[in-house]
Amino acid sequence: MSVLPVRLPLNRPTTGARPTGARPLRMTRAEELRMQLADEITRGTLPPGTALDETALAARFGVSRTPVREALRELVASGLVDARPHRGAVVARPSVARLQNMFEVMAELEALCAGLSALNMTPPERQQLERLHADMGELMRLGDFSAYREANELFHTSIYAGSHNDYLIELTLGTRRRLSPFRRAQFRALGRLALSHSEHERVTTAILRGDRDGAAAAMRDHIAIVHDAYEQYAQTL
Repeated sequence: MSVLPVRLPLNRPTTGARPTGARPLRMTRAEELRMQLADEITRGTLPPGTALDETALAARFGVSRTPVREALRELVASGLVDARPHRGAVVARPSVARLQNMFEVMAELEALCAGLSALNMTPPERQQLERLHADMGELMRLGDFSAYREANELFHTSIYAGSHNDYLIELTLGTRRRLSPFRRAQFRALGRLALSHSEHERVTTAILRGDRDGAAAAMRDHIAIVHDAYEQYAQTL
């Protein structure tokens, strides 16, 4: 399973213009539904205990029940939804312990990816990572949350790919998928864009220097801060 990093198209702004980023990967309808429902849950629009009826959701989004069922299955894996036999699905709030465990595993997997990337990334991959990080700095300065979140996906995926270890990439992507609603929600915390970019700077610098231990430590710290940022945001709901 090879994952290739993708360059985020970014038009440099002229006066009053904004850089625009194309969606890096085409998502399935189920993935789109999962992300939309996850955003609504983490924003508190769908509070804990809300029933999630497949038929009603299919009608709301104008789709069949199949992508709705797939989206709910992914949300159950993330801990955002409880599936009750013969009673349907309801919005849940994952336990603090489970979320802590998930982020601890994510931190170690991404640290391993970053460390191996410092050793294994090819020169073109290093150049691509450096360009993407620079583009994200522009998005951060413009306060473009939506484009920054999409670019953030590319940034981390590029580092997974740079490890050149297919099995590690598979494990990391699977864990990230489960945590993605919480990782996306943390960007709503005040000042989070600038802090995220600063953390990425340390990761990128270490990878470009070929510093395996430094890259791993910087990424581990970054994921720990992401977890803290989400917890701070969740307390405001």
